[in-house]
Amino acid sequence: MTTTRAPKGAPVRVAAPERPKYQPTVRGHGPMGAMSGAAAEKAANFGPSLRRLLGHLRPERALIILVTLMAATGVAFTVVGPKLIGRATDIIFAGVMGKALPATVVVGGQTVPVTKDMVITGLRSYAQGGPGLPGMGGGGMLTPSTAGRFADMLQGMAVVPGQGIRFGDLSAVLLLALGLYVLAGVLMWGQAYVLNGVVQRSVYRLREQVAGKINRLPLAYFDRQSRGELLSRVTNDIDNISQTLQQTMSQLLNGLLTIIGVGVMMFVVSPILGAIAIAAIPISVVLVTIIGKQSQKQFVLNWRYTGELNGRIEEAYSGHALVKVFGRAHEVEAHFAESNDQLYRAGFRAQFISGIIMPTMFFVGNLSYVVVAVVGGLRVASGQMSLGDVQAFIQYSRMFTQPITQVASMANLLQSGVASAERVFEVLDEDEEPTEAAGLLNPTRGRVEFESVDFSYDPEHPLITDLSLVAEPGHTIAIVGPTGAGKTTLVNLIMRFYELQGGRITLDGVDITSIPRHDLRKNIGMVLQDTWLFHGTIRENIAYGRPDASEAEILDAATATYVDRFVHSLPEGYDTVIDEEGSNISAGEKQLLTIARAFLADPALLILDEATSSVDTRTELLVQRAMNALRKDRTSFVIAHRLSTIRDADTILVMEHGRIVEQGNHDELLAADGAYYRLYRSQFEGAIEEPAA
Repeated sequence: MTTTRAPKGAPVRVAAPERPKYQPTVRGHGPMGAMSGAAAEKAANFGPSLRRLLGHLRPERALIILVTLMAATGVAFTVVGPKLIGRATDIIFAGVMGKALPATVVVGGQTVPVTKDMVITGLRSYAQGGPGLPGMGGGGMLTPSTAGRFADMLQGMAVVPGQGIRFGDLSAVLLLALGLYVLAGVLMWGQAYVLNGVVQRSVYRLREQVAGKINRLPLAYFDRQSRGELLSRVTNDIDNISQTLQQTMSQLLNGLLTIIGVGVMMFVVSPILGAIAIAAIPISVVLVTIIGKQSQKQFVLNWRYTGELNGRIEEAYSGHALVKVFGRAHEVEAHFAESNDQLYRAGFRAQFISGIIMPTMFFVGNLSYVVVAVVGGLRVASGQMSLGDVQAFIQYSRMFTQPITQVASMANLLQSGVASAERVFEVLDEDEEPTEAAGLLNPTRGRVEFESVDFSYDPEHPLITDLSLVAEPGHTIAIVGPTGAGKTTLVNLIMRFYELQGGRITLDGVDITSIPRHDLRKNIGMVLQDTWLFHGTIRENIAYGRPDASEAEILDAATATYVDRFVHSLPEGYDTVIDEEGSNISAGEKQLLTIARAFLADPALLILDEATSSVDTRTELLVQRAMNALRKDRTSFVIAHRLSTIRDADTILVMEHGRIVEQGNHDELLAADGAYYRLYRSQFEGAIEEPAA
């Protein structure tokens, strides 16, 4: 192959340095990216967000209808109870009063049974100066000044003179009330059981949607998003939504139905007292609205600062060793204290403002209660209402204000849940990767071609412009150059982690954009400089790319990549459980495991991004042999800073200052005495000596 240098003005060029692998966008003092600050910059869109959240319950609408019917029936049984208790009070009071009245009187020498009308007529006569009913005037139980009022009161009572409490009627009424309360309790229990399933299944589907969405988001989203902030949305915010729906739906439903049912019964008992009680509602609504608007803003800030705090914690603890090494513990503590203080202040304001709702509602309810008690007492005294009806109405008054207070007290929880829902919806509304074309990748030979490729992370700063490159089947393409030259970007484009702005990349002549990403990526093996292992056994980590691999295939891959050599020194061998950070094995051993994982996957294309950077020199030689076997008969792209690892590459691309400046094999590039030669000398001819002063 002839060694070539890219002449000035050549079509293959890169216009700017590569974008770093991790480049969080920092706003203020927090670790948050541009997305994290959005929630606090605009007012919460409460109504549409609440409707959208309730829309997630639509698949459960049949059960929700059942829950509503159960709740309505239970509330109906409950609100009838006070009326029955009032009826029982009337029976008791009428019995007491009847027992105090004479059963008979002597008129004209004859004993005559006393009726209610006779008592009332006698009392009115006595009040006007007449003789009245024998035994009730003069030195009797009443005076002329009270006889008229007593007659008015008896007018509204079912009194039988001389008859005491009718215990048969009383027992029937009380047993009926008890039965209704028991049935109401059973219905409420059933409602809670069914509603719990409705909420949990709805939140389950929401979690699935978020998990699926994250898998469809482009890599650029994760580049600008703090991991702690994203985790907070996926975990804390969804948990808060679950608690909100669980606690508010049942109480709000029962509360609203109780308000309706009790309101109807109050007007049945007394329209005048009902109007007095209803008059408190507009006052309550105005007060709740004013307080709710202020608390909602604070709940939005509260969950934003929760995400920021989680971001700081995740960042600090994942880099705990570096924090200690550089002595930045005090700065980390100061930043944590700052975020913690912001969260404390927002949380305090949110809870305090929303907490005002309940005492405000109690105050309004007590005012209504006092007015009802005074007016009701006057109407009993005038005979326009029975004592039992007043008692029932006072119970209804309490039952009426209690659900209003309960619904109002749910406002802070509902606002918190909607604020969390907005944050989750922001993730769901993010732009996804372009829709995949239908198709299936046929067995590939591994020929990769870049055809006039244009790409940039930022449209205002072009990165790769008009790049053309061919990797023949079975060839190894090495990419070298200083950090930030664009090396990793090239392989990211092959994996379709980012989409091109121009040109195309083909695999065996097929445009990779016409291949489903899953089919494309399952034919590509990738070993990164940053190793990733999950919590599980060593065997499970090796088989991650091929879960159906046999035990023999796993052992063969481990042996070929020299994992088997160190696994036998572990107490439980291949059943050794490693954590997410892989802290119980060395960095080099972790990298060997990732190489074994790629070996077992047996991909058609292989991408190695500094795959041996964490192994010692002797192990590197052994791994190099394994990599040679792994690269056999497959196209490989190798990114390397250690030039010793890519000497046998078929083609070496040299990138410098954002341009591909040379390409050729190892011997040809050394003979060219150019950029590759300078890199080689810098690694193998010792440290550069500073000139003498």
